[in-house]
Amino acid sequence: MPANDRSPTPPSMLALLDLLGRRWALRVLWELRVGPATFQELHRRCDSMSTSVLTQRLGELRDAQLVEKEPGGQYRLTEHGSALLARLDGMDQWTQEWGRMLRDATRERST
Repeated sequence: MPANDRSPTPPSMLALLDLLGRRWALRVLWELRVGPATFQELHRRCDSMSTSVLTQRLGELRDAQLVEKEPGGQYRLTEHGSALLARLDGMDQWTQEWGRMLRDATRERST
């Protein structure tokens, strides 16, 4: 299909790309894939993220209804957040293959 025949990117996709493109947003979602976590647990899992950025990202992800805060204070993925991460599962496999390819290429260059 010629480039000029493509329809414009829908606003919902632009909004998602903007949200997920923010520093640490995907990491927070990824860390919640294994189950609910407190703010402190998420902070530990996300090595060098400042607490102010974590607070901001959690707020944005809550506003987008991808994350919710449980009455006990833990954060968890919503149904929509889980569905989004299910679509990213293939990325995990791809990154493992990519990592092997990069390691192999590095070994070849060093020999």
